Amino acid sequence: MSRDRGLDNELTVGVAEGPAGVVLTIGGDLDFDNSPELRSVIGRLALSPGRLLVLDLSGLTFFDSSGITMLVIARKVALAAGADVAVSGVGPMVAKIFHITGLDMVFRSYPDPSAAFAAAARN
Repeated sequence: MSRDRGLDNELTVGVAEGPAGVVLTIGGDLDFDNSPELRSVIGRLALSPGRLLVLDLSGLTFFDSSGITMLVIARKVALAAGADVAVSGVGPMVAKIFHITGLDMVFRSYPDPSAAFAAAARN
């Protein structure tokens, strides 16, 4: 995917405790230049067995192969900690890339973090 470098949306990353886990909110552009910032946050997540990591992608405006790698790393970190992982807020651009790469078969997707936590509570 190409984009006009003059229209960059700065990466935003937020971490919040959810009812049964952690919500990692990723917004703006996630690419090669700023993926180390997200990698650093992923490495500091407090995950534990039985908890859920929700990757909230509702504010994501662009991501490239480096962004895909960061999402896969987040999944691996969660699973290594015995936690589960889901995505929420997957917009059309992200959904298209998920479908092309097969990530739609790897990540369970929900409209928002609340729906992800509700589904986890039912299981």
